[in-house]
Amino acid sequence: MPTSVRLPDDAEKRLAALALETGRSKAFYIREAILQYIDDMEDVYLAEKRIEEMKRSGEKTIPLEKLMEQYGLDS
Repeated sequence: MPTSVRLPDDAEKRLAALALETGRSKAFYIREAILQYIDDMEDVYLAEKRIEEMKRSGEKTIPLEKLMEQYGLDS
């Protein structure tokens, strides 16, 4: 199903300039931006859900510094 998006004027101008400069369509950049954003938001929400599950369960965590020391990594 087609979706329309209304952008602020400055964003529309920047998008149009980018499309013109690169020879790609505005739709290409809009699609890429949305797909990347969805990927990022899925990662954030899944991480937040996992953190809440860990807090509720009382699962122990290991500080990053200890892991780095254990594996001989510099901070």
